[in-house]
Amino acid sequence: MSRLSYPGAGEPRPAALPPRERTVGQLVAESIRIYGDNFSRAIAIGVPPAVLSVVTQHTSRRLGFVLGPTLYGALLSASFVAACVLVLDVRVVRRRLLEAWLLGWLVFIPVTFLVLLYVLPALVWLAAVGLSVPALLVEERSLRNAVARGWQLARADFVHALGGLATLAIVVFLTQIVLVFTLRGAGGAAVDTALSLANIVISPLLYLGTALLYVDQAARVE
Repeated sequence: MSRLSYPGAGEPRPAALPPRERTVGQLVAESIRIYGDNFSRAIAIGVPPAVLSVVTQHTSRRLGFVLGPTLYGALLSASFVAACVLVLDVRVVRRRLLEAWLLGWLVFIPVTFLVLLYVLPALVWLAAVGLSVPALLVEERSLRNAVARGWQLARADFVHALGGLATLAIVVFLTQIVLVFTLRGAGGAAVDTALSLANIVISPLLYLGTALLYVDQAARVE
């Protein structure tokens, strides 16, 4: 039986566009490639979101308003800073990492409340100010200047920033749902276990892609 052949099969893959011209689709594809190339390091980024998913399942709405600006923000910021260090090859300086983590904490505090209304406002907020965290790490800016730089990066191409975050969020969300149902159906895993494993494996893609988005927006500013 002859093998199926497809047009273009065996031909070299087309060269990726430079960051300044990178599309949302290529942003997602490049994020997946980075994740695959650094899987052993990137998998740790999913641990804080996994902890968050378990805590959320057993937390009342009232307690959630307390944990939102405290535990939730701290965990999400830790994952984002770790992703920035991995993607952007940042020189690890303890003081700079602490500043970036604190800034990320402040950035994520409103997110934990905005998502209660709808996901889109949270994504708009992250697109507007979220890139201040990698800006602080890479460009070694002060906290105030990093926030201003984050807004400048967002305005360089806000459609690309918001579209990239939205696409990453959708891909991660849908993939997690599929993985949760697969783990519960095929493996008989409990809900908490399935959610934890899905977050550990899939959620790093969101943070890695957001860190890579900084590269795209910085190139567009220049």
